[in-house]
Amino acid sequence: MESNLRPLTLGEILDRTAQLYRNNFLLFAGIYAVYAGVVMVLGLLQIGATELLRVQHVGQPEQWAALGAVIVLLPLIFVFAGAAMAAINRAVSRVYLCESATIRSAYSTILPRLGRYLWLMTIVGFIIWAPFVVIFGGYFAGLFYLHAFSTNGAATDPQAAVGVIVLSLVFFLLAIAWGVYAIFMGLRYSLVVPACVVEDLKARKAIRRSIELSKGSRGRIFLLGLLIVVLQIGLVLLAQLFFFIFAFKSHGVLPVWVQVLQQIVSFFTNSFIGPMYAIALALFYYDQRIRKEGFDIEWMMQAAGLTVPAPVAEMPSSTPETQA
Repeated sequence: MESNLRPLTLGEILDRTAQLYRNNFLLFAGIYAVYAGVVMVLGLLQIGATELLRVQHVGQPEQWAALGAVIVLLPLIFVFAGAAMAAINRAVSRVYLCESATIRSAYSTILPRLGRYLWLMTIVGFIIWAPFVVIFGGYFAGLFYLHAFSTNGAATDPQAAVGVIVLSLVFFLLAIAWGVYAIFMGLRYSLVVPACVVEDLKARKAIRRSIELSKGSRGRIFLLGLLIVVLQIGLVLLAQLFFFIFAFKSHGVLPVWVQVLQQIVSFFTNSFIGPMYAIALALFYYDQRIRKEGFDIEWMMQAAGLTVPAPVAEMPSSTPETQA
């Protein structure tokens, strides 16, 4: 695209996100289709496993298949999701700066450092979600304690019933507090992936870089994310409307062919909407560098040959990598 590097308003970032995605739809949708395809295949495998367990007369086949999916398939989804996010950021950095990009080149340049990107996402995910796991675990531990030490069971003992109400109220308040915390920390770390991919930073340095770049603009990032998430949710609801109606009419029981069709529709929906947020955040990352560091001037000087460009983080896969 014609890269007019300058500070952008929130509306201009949204407009440029749409323009960048529209002009390079096959590139970005193709990158995310790799992850969406893996999710579809794993979903189909889960449907097949459920039906196989049902034929074998195993009790609660849906629950067993879902448990197997969480244990076996969830790690694969995490790996491919991380690879897709990093590849999209690599492609945005090239296209935005008027360089050529392909699906293959986007993935090939991030694979040598995929472990670093996954480790970065693991750290951020742990920081954000660990408090909720503690709150959730404490809530159920409290329920178990009330049930175990009540005289007639937690459902009939008046004191235990009061304890459950108090415990649930405390859990609700702590969950709200965690929600505020999660949003705040998510905004602080919203630019970690672009910083890590574009600047070839290790995990901890990328986190510090995101905190520095996002400072003073987290409200804009929140609005940006809110608008895109609302758009994504609307598109998902529209695409899944038929299945919601079918499930309502069939009392929540979907035939196998409908479940398979739902997975196929979800593949196309995910491929279409998945890249939006990553593209927007990558553009916001560049906008913050322009505002805080004069990246637009630096880039124009590099394009004119007045300065020596910094080394690009695209090394051959044979080069030994140091994980964060």
